[in-house]
Amino acid sequence: MADTGVSDVNDRQDDIERAKTEGKELTKEEKQRLRKEKKQQKKNKEKKDEKASQGSEKEKKSGSLAAAAPQPPAKSTTVKTPSAVPAPAPVSVPSSLEAPAPVDKPSKTKAELKAERRARQEAERASKPGKKGEPGQQAASGKQKAPPSELQPVIKRLPEHIQVDNPDVLKKLAKKLERQQVMGLNPTKKIPLRLDYGYKVSLFSHLHQYSRKAPLTQQLSIPSTVIHPAVVRLGLQYSQGIVAGSNARSVALLHAFKQVIRDYITPPNEELSRDLVNKLKPYISFLNQCRPLSASMGNAIKYVKKEISNISSQCKEEEAKSKLLNCIEWYIKEKIILAAKAIAESSIEKINNEDVILVYGCSSLVNHILFEAFEKGRKFRVIVVDSRPRLEGREALRRLVQRGISCTYVLISAVSYILPEVSKVFLGAHALLANGYVMSRVGTSQIALVARAFNVPVLVCCETYKFCERVQTDSFVSNELDDPDDLMVTRNAHSRRDITTVDAASGPNTRRAGNSPC
Repeated sequence: MADTGVSDVNDRQDDIERAKTEGKELTKEEKQRLRKEKKQQKKNKEKKDEKASQGSEKEKKSGSLAAAAPQPPAKSTTVKTPSAVPAPAPVSVPSSLEAPAPVDKPSKTKAELKAERRARQEAERASKPGKKGEPGQQAASGKQKAPPSELQPVIKRLPEHIQVDNPDVLKKLAKKLERQQVMGLNPTKKIPLRLDYGYKVSLFSHLHQYSRKAPLTQQLSIPSTVIHPAVVRLGLQYSQGIVAGSNARSVALLHAFKQVIRDYITPPNEELSRDLVNKLKPYISFLNQCRPLSASMGNAIKYVKKEISNISSQCKEEEAKSKLLNCIEWYIKEKIILAAKAIAESSIEKINNEDVILVYGCSSLVNHILFEAFEKGRKFRVIVVDSRPRLEGREALRRLVQRGISCTYVLISAVSYILPEVSKVFLGAHALLANGYVMSRVGTSQIALVARAFNVPVLVCCETYKFCERVQTDSFVSNELDDPDDLMVTRNAHSRRDITTVDAASGPNTRRAGNSPC
């Protein structure tokens, strides 16, 4: 019984040691349990050694007592002589010269003594769990009854309620920004840390939510900062929503990198392939604080870093910079422009005459498809669905009307009303995840579900450079939170109402709903 308890403790320790070697961090409870088990094992070992020493002493005493015990009368040897000769006194024979023991009582061998001693120890061990006065044995028996889940290695998991405004999280981010400073500059000029909005729903407490009232760029002094002015301007455009959309943000990022490469000068005793990558790290961190990077921007950054690392050390600086600029131009042309043309050619075949196509928001790729289809003589009508607070559909409506396409403008709350007359739905994509899920602007899933309820086909248009290796099944784990102040509606001017129809909008004036209550 005790051997099994010790083996269980050893197995549990082996599992914990294996978890350590695999890089898994032990919890506080697991560490305390490990210390208690080590102490208990040490006590059991000391008790076992004491019992073994006591058993050997008992054996020695029993052997000495057996040697010094008086011999029975039958074993004493006396010599009988005739009566004429006087008999001498009886002589006692020493134990070493004694006659052999009788056959009916043979002496025990060492193997037999060992067997008896082992049986006695096992009997003592079996009787110990029955004793209630020993707390150490109770603890050992309690550990033997531990559930099997405790024997498994502890898996490190994120806490259930992680807050991005936690001081530890902010301190970790600040240290990361501090490590990304360029050597040789003033260490006091660091990348500023943008603060969160302050009040968030608990469901989204693990996500950053920035306010446009305190932009990150107001804490920078351009002459002494480590951030390139082109990157600072781009970050401000991101945070204020001036540059929006996956394609627009990616193209603007690549053009900013082109300006950085043109102005870059390799320091002495440095290689361009290494120093330029380190130079881009604080720029990327700064842009990520202005607005979280999209999947398309992440893929573009990976491509630029790969091309920089492929530059040979023997290559001259001007030649290397020219190669990098050409690579960026090729990426924009092949991955964005030509990809849009190829998608448009295949999508035009899906558009028939007299179709009613529903689009959501302002997707540059979807707009390009509609332009190409209209130029090829397809007769169709477009319903532009929009939603607050961005109201991106207005820009899509303006571009389509300028091309002469018949359009209808509705808000997302009227989708179920307008969808029975729709024949196809065209949607843009922010990213295509590895599990086949499509990430797009908020409201896209609602439109797709309503279209499915009305048996309307939905076509999602996405370039290959937006493919992402991430796997996500909901919108709560990872998402982007916008400024909640944008949801406030000012009633100073005439507020726009539910539906705006622009069938006859040949000029700049369009019909709006009146100020009648909704």
